[in-house]
This record gives sequence, structure tokens and C-alpha cells, in this order.
Amino acid sequence: MTLRNLIYSVYERRLTAKLAGKPVPRHVGVMCDGNRRWAREMGFVDPNDGHRVGAAKIKHVLGWCDQAGIGHVTLYLLATDNLRRPASELDPLLQIIEDLVVELAEEGNPWRLRIVGALDLLPAQTAAALKGAEERTRDRSGGAEVNIAVGYGGRREITDAVRSLLLEHAASGGTIEELAEVLDVEHIAEHLYTRGQPDPDLVIRTSGEQRLSGFMLWQSAHSEFYFCELNWPDFRHIDFLRALRSYATRQRRYGA
Repeated sequence: MTLRNLIYSVYERRLTAKLAGKPVPRHVGVMCDGNRRWAREMGFVDPNDGHRVGAAKIKHVLGWCDQAGIGHVTLYLLATDNLRRPASELDPLLQIIEDLVVELAEEGNPWRLRIVGALDLLPAQTAAALKGAEERTRDRSGGAEVNIAVGYGGRREITDAVRSLLLEHAASGGTIEELAEVLDVEHIAEHLYTRGQPDPDLVIRTSGEQRLSGFMLWQSAHSEFYFCELNWPDFRHIDFLRALRSYATRQRRYGA
């Protein structure tokens, strides 16, 4: 073991020990940002080389979440805005995401997958592969429930939730006036992609950017945020532990 690795190992154990008995987020949202930037900085010509390395990081991070006892994880992999990228970049990226999700659904992995996003905006083959992976993990337990946000946009999610609510109400024979009389936040929450799950307690974003970029706009109203300067492929276990340490020291007020 090199001196560098030894120091890293000691620091990792100290961080882990300091987290013992501290509050742990039930749900963590992760904005896996900086793959293309990492590829440029590393001298790669193809930005998808960054996405491939970033995809390989996902499985490690899910293992860290399981070790920490985090029950729900949402991974922001592809925004609706990203779908406007040139086909030369978008098509390989969609294949990388598809391969990743299929790998996560393989036998022996403990995670239950949920695909969240506007699948109708994706190529039919990609959408089918993602939904098939979700179906294969439906009965799993023992690991985190993992939301894969692909073709995802927070505004689109809220729009879809309101549309679903209106259609449901109309199907039951109710009128718009009746719905307006009783409508509250819970009615909309019950139609979100993440319905039935706790809202994210902690949102982590890599690459140094400090904005939501449309990620879980409704659910993150009371989330704590942790911004990491590292690009996603460079995100390490100690960086994850630092995020948990930061979360554990905060006094959550929920607007009170």
C-alpha cells in the first residue's frame, strides 16, 4: 500500500467513525455532473469517454448508500434539456445509460429500480430496455430503491402530475370546480414520479455547479444541498462521507 493510499484509508475510517450514531438521510438525490468536463481535462476527444467512466462510478456509489443505510437514491442521469444535444453525442450517451441500467438489474444486485422521466421522449428501444430493467427488479429487497432519472425535468414532472390528477378526477365523474375546492399539495404529490417515497433529505451535486437544473423541483423544497467541486468521475468514498458529515451537522427547520 502506498503512503497516499494509507492516508486515504485512515481518513476514510475516521470519517466513518464520526458518522456513527449521527442522522442519516432517508433519501439522497445525486446530480452526476461533470462527465464531459472530466473528459476534456483528461485529454479525451470523445466526451462520452467521461460518461462511460461516470457510469462505472454509479455502482460504487449505490454500494456506499447501502452501507450507510440510505433507503432511497435518485440519480439524475439525463435531463430533458440534454435531449437537444447532437445525435453524435446523444446516441452513445443513451446507450451508456441503457447498458448501466441493464447491469444494475442483473441478478445478484440488491437494488430495486424505478425509471423516472418522460420515457415517451426517448427512443422506443431505450425506453423498452429501461422499463424491462425496472420490471426485473420489482420484487427486490435488501438494497436501496433507486430512481433513474432519464429524460427528466422537474417542470415536466409537475405538469405530468397535474395532468394525471385531472384525468383521474374526470374519470371519477368529478368537476373542475369540485377539485379546486379540495386541491392541496398532497393531491399533486400523489401523482409525482416519486410518489410513495420520502422527499430527498440531501441533494449532492458534483462539478462545482450550484444550481438545481430542474432536478426534483417539487420534492427538494426542504432538502439540504451539498456541492462538491470534483467532477463526477473523480467523486470518491471520502467525498460521499463528507457529504453525509455535512448533512449530519445541519439543523433542519423545514421552513419553521
